[in-house]
Amino acid sequence: MNILNKPDYAFILAAGKGTRLRPYTDTTPKPMVIVNGKPILDHTLDKLQRACVTNVTVNINYLGHVIKDYLTMRDEPKVTLSEEEELLDTGGGVLNALDTIKSEAFYVINGDALWEDPEDKSVFDMLADKWSVDHMDILLLLQPIDTSVESQSVGDYNIEADGRAVRSLDKTGTHMFTGIRISSKAIFDGVELGNFSYLELMDKAEKAGRLHGLSYEGVWHHISTAEDLERVNSILAHKDKLSA
Repeated sequence: MNILNKPDYAFILAAGKGTRLRPYTDTTPKPMVIVNGKPILDHTLDKLQRACVTNVTVNINYLGHVIKDYLTMRDEPKVTLSEEEELLDTGGGVLNALDTIKSEAFYVINGDALWEDPEDKSVFDMLADKWSVDHMDILLLLQPIDTSVESQSVGDYNIEADGRAVRSLDKTGTHMFTGIRISSKAIFDGVELGNFSYLELMDKAEKAGRLHGLSYEGVWHHISTAEDLERVNSILAHKDKLSA
């Protein structure tokens, strides 16, 4: 891996309400929902720490005190909180705290993203290997829909022969977006602070030919509803039992 290519900063989107995961999110922010014995957020921070990412920004709003209190129990990686008085959505949330990111490229991770790293290389290292500041503004981690067996997949994107990602407006693409990506700071140039979706930046990068995708053949768990959460917990508990 090209170490010079690897971001040392990450941003975790943790401010949303997670309404589709009710009743679990009635009293718990979605990133704090328990999966296989610990919060989703902890799974992500553990993976970032193993990948030697030392600086993480986490934005909070809905039940933010729960996340804030929990993070006092972690020493690594270093976490900076971005507290939003009003929800700024995924794009606005990152832009609001962009000054906490000291590198030109950084990981952006949805607060409900859950995946299993292969034994030989982390997802973050895979993305870093593929990243090119000369050719990309955003690099998406995309899951082939034909490898997703846990839940119904949505074809968000197709990947062209040259690696560019093209959004499928009718959701018939070959890949689903995992919520994990590398983003350049440059994609925020000229964007005004406010409530907006990061998807707008993805579309902006695509229009410029600078949105690329990396097909991930590993295990990614889609958690959107209460049924998804219960199914994933059952699957992981079964895996633990088999490996015991």
